[in-house]
Amino acid sequence: MTLLEPDVSLTDLGLAAECAGFATWLIHSGARVNIFGRWFIFFFGATGIAAFLGAISHGFVPDTQSILSQILWFGIFAAIGMAALACWAIGSLLLFSDSVARRVLVAMLVVFVIYMIVFIQYDGSFFVLIVNYLPAATFLLIALILAYRARRDAYLRAGIWGVAFTFVAAFVQQSGIAVHKVYFNHNALYHAIQAVALYFIFIAARGISRQKAP
Repeated sequence: MTLLEPDVSLTDLGLAAECAGFATWLIHSGARVNIFGRWFIFFFGATGIAAFLGAISHGFVPDTQSILSQILWFGIFAAIGMAALACWAIGSLLLFSDSVARRVLVAMLVVFVIYMIVFIQYDGSFFVLIVNYLPAATFLLIALILAYRARRDAYLRAGIWGVAFTFVAAFVQQSGIAVHKVYFNHNALYHAIQAVALYFIFIAARGISRQKAP
């Protein structure tokens, strides 16, 4: 079996496995009974699905205009949109009361629906995906910073580093920075940095799920 882009496909697959492991750990640790835990499980699940579909796309689908490629991209687009939704939910729960957090979540659900309509009807580009995800990640970063300033918990500091690394990863990918243009290109390096980011976010998820009351 020959992969079209082995470095990108295999690192994407690694991300999917990492997210599956983190989600599984949170489920079996009992975090699913906590609202924070459920949203972190949702976050890792959505991110893992996006990575898995990306591995298939980069490894086995040469024609980006094919129906299969479009189906995979739709799945990736939706999954990353759901990961963004989880960022909004977690950040809101960290910052606001339950009632305010629910209002924010309802608003972001509407944004998610609009995001998917834009994909289907108008523009399914990577730019739209980024425009939707970056505000959510920025909001989560601000929420973690404010929570850390109030409580000084080490796991919150880890979460700050994790979200910050996602911005570094995005910069690397958009800038085309690569270890090697053929064997480890900018997308593979993006995935490698993202793996580190997700590990730190998992540390935060584990701590927040334990400390916060459901």
